[in-house]
Amino acid sequence: MSKKYKQLSFVRDLDGEKTKEAVEAALEKYRMYMLTVPDEFLPRVTQTYSLVPPSQTNAFHSSTESVAIKKADFERERDEYIERIRRAVNRLTKLERELIVKRYMSTEEPHDYDVYTDMNISHATFYRVREKAFYKLAFALRIEVYKEVL
Repeated sequence: MSKKYKQLSFVRDLDGEKTKEAVEAALEKYRMYMLTVPDEFLPRVTQTYSLVPPSQTNAFHSSTESVAIKKADFERERDEYIERIRRAVNRLTKLERELIVKRYMSTEEPHDYDVYTDMNISHATFYRVREKAFYKLAFALRIEVYKEVL
């Protein structure tokens, strides 16, 4: 069996629709977590669409220790998740990264049409680049979904 055939069968075993849903859910969770980060700690998007991680802070102001611990745990989990997504997105090509950042990682929720018009690419190119980016993100984040074997 040739190496190329093995690679193709590997991709063929993926459940494309469920993998896409997993990536969209991960990016939506990222967007929701970003809403809980104070403005001064939000990552800044540079002209090259690279995400810069937020500063870490251990400051919390809570009246009880259990609330403080829960808040600190949440912040740690959130910050680790944001960093994991940021690293995965930064591994994409420039075009893929720009598309993902503009479509899924901004505080606004633009429509696909708005993004591909802004990027000056066709809708076919948009969907092709997005699909490729989703597969890369799925593997980078280890959230790819495989077809069930009967």
